[in-house]
Amino acid sequence: MLPAQQWQELLVHCRRKISGNHLACENQDFKAFGLIGGRVNDHTIDVVSIAPLYKNARGSKNHKRFMDHQMECHAIPSVTPFTERGWVADQQEVDDALKTMHSQNCSLIGTYHMHRVAWDHDPIRDTPTELDLMLGQGSRMLMFIISMVDPAKPIIKAFFEGVTSQEIPIEIV
Repeated sequence: MLPAQQWQELLVHCRRKISGNHLACENQDFKAFGLIGGRVNDHTIDVVSIAPLYKNARGSKNHKRFMDHQMECHAIPSVTPFTERGWVADQQEVDDALKTMHSQNCSLIGTYHMHRVAWDHDPIRDTPTELDLMLGQGSRMLMFIISMVDPAKPIIKAFFEGVTSQEIPIEIV
């Protein structure tokens, strides 16, 4: 269950990034990433908290080396060069988001990121890529993909650990 208010928060983040209306505290790129907090019930998962991420730690020496290698092995060429792809969350932002989620009586249930460029073999871009799958592997979390290929018609889907055969239906309420 995704409340309409949280869906709007996600869309505001994605549309702001696409438009280039960057905040002073964030990376000056056109990609939106963040964390999602929620509560797991018997038959549903309720989204409670959206935590946009602003700082990409990918440039630090250890993260850069790791992500460069993952790009070479798993990524498909796109308009953004490999060296600028692959988000690594800033630890302080993660800690702050976890504190907020705890105060809201919810837990980290997943991550979100935006796909914005159509590919010949994937014109809608509403599913995880091979790279997404590799990065989500073993996380035990949901991966929310927000397709902004057509910003007027955004699509959101969720997948357990980024596995396309393990899509979790989303109901916006």
